[in-house]
Amino acid sequence: MRWATGARVRAEGLTLTTREGPVYTNVDLTAAPGTLNVFRAESGGGRSALLLSLTGRMFPTSGDLQVDGFTLPRQARKVRRISSLGLMEDVNALEERLRVREHLTEAVMLRSLPARSGLVDQALAAADVPDIDRHRLVKDLTTLERKRLGIALALLDEPRLLAVDDVDEGLDATHQGHVWQTLTQLAEKGLTIIATCADAGALEQADSPLVQGPLPSRQDPTAPSPRPSRARLRGLLHRDDRGRGDRAEADRT
Repeated sequence: MRWATGARVRAEGLTLTTREGPVYTNVDLTAAPGTLNVFRAESGGGRSALLLSLTGRMFPTSGDLQVDGFTLPRQARKVRRISSLGLMEDVNALEERLRVREHLTEAVMLRSLPARSGLVDQALAAADVPDIDRHRLVKDLTTLERKRLGIALALLDEPRLLAVDDVDEGLDATHQGHVWQTLTQLAEKGLTIIATCADAGALEQADSPLVQGPLPSRQDPTAPSPRPSRARLRGLLHRDDRGRGDRAEADRT
């Protein structure tokens, strides 16, 4: 199936600085619908914070950013409504004690609109886990299965912009390549995808003109590279996304 037409993203000179120093600096990006855009940085290089900023969940301290014609941070709420996150530590991590079907059910319930028939099956198929055992506990899933489930959960929001963090983390080169291929296939279906990694070596397995990158998330070579604490970065996260899963802008009440 074809997903919603992707959002166009344009960032110029995007920078986030905390009291501990720069998180990412002078990032430029032009992402067209139906492309996979990849940022590479070492741990502490601002990967997660950059994705959160590009999806309206964390506010940069300077620079210009537009997503689908919406200007951030002023229209960040509208950007959050059309974007989704794959799994991200401290933001929307899976609950180890829940079963796969419980996560899927929760994601559907948190949609702002009723889910169309067959959406769950379509999201799992698009994430390349169509046959995942929905009765399994999350704690029993492999790293690859977790990453794919995270992508499927994000797709249940039917986003126009999909952000996937740490694609390579915990995977060998072969499995990294498989995930990159999955993301490329999603881009071919119309989504705009922005992803991050520390090791982009397996990206070549995607072998597609739709791939842009790897791009450095810290584009000022003279900037120091402190490692801001997770607690500090979490404090910068938009209040709507603290302390719960990211499944769109829904309210539990």
